[in-house]
Amino acid sequence: MSQAAAGKTYESPYRWVIVAAGGLLGCVAIGAMFSLPVLLRPIAEDTGWSTTGVSSAMTIGFLALAFGSIAWGALSDRYGPRVVVLAGSALLAASMALASRATSLLEFQLVFGVVVGAATAAIFAPMMACVTGWFETRRSLAVSLVSAGMGMAPMTMAPLAAWLVSEYDWRTTMLIIAAIAAVIMIPAAFLVRSPPALQSANAEASANAEPQTEISVERAIKSPQFVILLLTNFFCCATHSGPIFHTVSYAVTCGIPLIAAVSIYSVEGLAGMGGRIAFGLLGDRFGAKHVLVSGLFLQAFAVLGFFFVTQLSGFYAVAMLTGFIYAGVMPLYAVIARENFPLKMMGTVIGGTAMAGSLGMAAGPLVGGLIYDRFDTYSWLYVGSWGIGLGAFLIAMTFKPFPKAHTAVAAAA
Repeated sequence: MSQAAAGKTYESPYRWVIVAAGGLLGCVAIGAMFSLPVLLRPIAEDTGWSTTGVSSAMTIGFLALAFGSIAWGALSDRYGPRVVVLAGSALLAASMALASRATSLLEFQLVFGVVVGAATAAIFAPMMACVTGWFETRRSLAVSLVSAGMGMAPMTMAPLAAWLVSEYDWRTTMLIIAAIAAVIMIPAAFLVRSPPALQSANAEASANAEPQTEISVERAIKSPQFVILLLTNFFCCATHSGPIFHTVSYAVTCGIPLIAAVSIYSVEGLAGMGGRIAFGLLGDRFGAKHVLVSGLFLQAFAVLGFFFVTQLSGFYAVAMLTGFIYAGVMPLYAVIARENFPLKMMGTVIGGTAMAGSLGMAAGPLVGGLIYDRFDTYSWLYVGSWGIGLGAFLIAMTFKPFPKAHTAVAAAA
């Protein structure tokens, strides 16, 4: 098979089915996990558990998502994305159902935090790695569309959770979400296929066109490029994790009703949809790294905007700006990884960057809860997020792609 033929296979129309499946799976998985911010106050009021204690379940979830990402990513490199995504879908539905039955805070933290977080990790990194392998052209747009599907969660699953908890208790709400996850995600997982370059009998020939073909997994994860991607993603996610998780509660403390406060989350998600597509198009045109660096700088000042608002209209304005930017930059990490590392280890590399991002996400819920419990205000959370955001921008500035001669040097070493 010629390179041209391989290229035609790589651009198979089925790649858009992979994008659709990835977006749907991500939407339900992320939506199930992020139902907790909506259920935070109902859970605390019904059980008597502290805000910090319930918030900690989300922190534990992000930690599980972090360490699960690189593990599931490595498994997807070895066994293919379908097996991993299917296992994660079943585990997510089961763990949400079990969390709805928790009778103690510790049990809830372990089931929702550890198991739901680990199950969600089985979706993100394997699907992002899979999608980057299906695309040579329009790669930034494709990855951004999958991310946009995930971004549908605030506009779909969050309002659904808010409506359900207004009609039923939080336990029934969580059980219904578990059923929805099972019905949608398990069938969608069967649509997932490995990229043609890995399916082909001529995969070795296709691999010759891969970036850094000669680099090993060990060398890749020790490279400055990988370390900088990890650090940037960590500080990037630490910037917006607190504002994402606590803004609904912050709005309620400002006197805004819960249903209206949840709509802020939805507005942020809607803006994020546009941001993902816009940043994807910009990434294809100007380069993923340049767009990422610019976005990180803008993100720092966007999250600071929450410090100055107390009315619903102000929350809407800042949420739209923040959602547009942070949602837009997130898919670009996978694109940069694909441009610098071979497809055969993409699950591991993207899983590693997802691990770092999840660790950053884990900081926000816990720190925000501690700040509120200690000072009875969220103001310092947004100031701290601004400083962390500037740190992410400065770290990203230091990223340099592998030099063109790296492959030859690696082969000679």
